[in-house]
Amino acid sequence: MAGARRAPGARPGPHRVAPAGTVPLARALSKRGLASRAEAIALILAGRVRLEGRVVRDPGIAVVPERMVVDIDGAATTAPAWRAIALHKPRGVVTTRRDPDGRPTVHDLIAPLGGGLAPAGRLDLASTGLIVCTNDTRLASWLTSPASDLDKEYVVTVRGTLDAATLEGLAGGVEDRGEWLRPTSLRLLKASTRESHVAVVLTEGKNREIRRLFAAAGHDVTRLLRVRIGGLELGSLAPGDWRDIRQEKLAVYFPEYSGGRSRRPRRSDPAR
Repeated sequence: MAGARRAPGARPGPHRVAPAGTVPLARALSKRGLASRAEAIALILAGRVRLEGRVVRDPGIAVVPERMVVDIDGAATTAPAWRAIALHKPRGVVTTRRDPDGRPTVHDLIAPLGGGLAPAGRLDLASTGLIVCTNDTRLASWLTSPASDLDKEYVVTVRGTLDAATLEGLAGGVEDRGEWLRPTSLRLLKASTRESHVAVVLTEGKNREIRRLFAAAGHDVTRLLRVRIGGLELGSLAPGDWRDIRQEKLAVYFPEYSGGRSRRPRRSDPAR
């Protein structure tokens, strides 16, 4: 069991960093679907959680969720079998666990599958397409880490005609709100006087990056569909549908992944 010991009732320090492949205990309980993050912290501080047979009162102690042996109020829990799925997130569905406005969530879609599945990354309310959901926290962390340098491809529909000069300018990058937005690649699929369709590849997705990128050129995004993450493709999945990802296929879909570590260096950031 990793992590420094603390006095009973001690709270985690503000700058603690969990070792690679681990997460704080409170987060691990949440990831396993045993309690919300706030509930998990309360349970741990109250001495109601045993880790490997010993009462722990530190919500920030580092654990590997898939390997931890934990019980709450004397009831033992076992880690579910490894699972990951490819899900087609529909429009109008949010990726938070609970939505205060009562909108449908990705968790509502995958709840019947059980197994502590959670989405690795997000798509905004109006965006659709591929999301990986898994109970493997190391895989989820790698998929969402900017350091993984993982290609994500989108098919984007924008209002109006995109000419070659505009595409070239966007490919070179734009600055917006103090951030440098630069796609890995842009490819025009088709265009008319009414709208244009573009394939966009990103490796480090900033908040609403694609919408902001095209807005800087005066084009509103009307449809955004993520079609690929690494070597994993959306394929023919219909909105709301999912398919299992076999663990032995991870090396095919994500050849750079090695238990949460990247086998290739990150590309250097563009000059600003």
